[in-house]
Amino acid sequence: MPKLKTHKGAKRRFKITGTGRILMSKGNKRHKKLNKSRRVLQGDNKMREVSAGHARKVRRLLPYSF
Repeated sequence: MPKLKTHKGAKRRFKITGTGRILMSKGNKRHKKLNKSRRVLQGDNKMREVSAGHARKVRRLLPYSF
């Protein structure tokens, strides 16, 4: 059976923790920071856990990371 290829976009977007959880950061952070409050901007750089349904899809895109 041939080797599976890692999805390069998924590799850059998701982080796998030591316990196997998948973390992601929110999108839409590139523009329009002028009208955002300081509290909203501080919350933008936090990593969040992926839901269970999306985690199955991400695991298929990252075959050798688990």
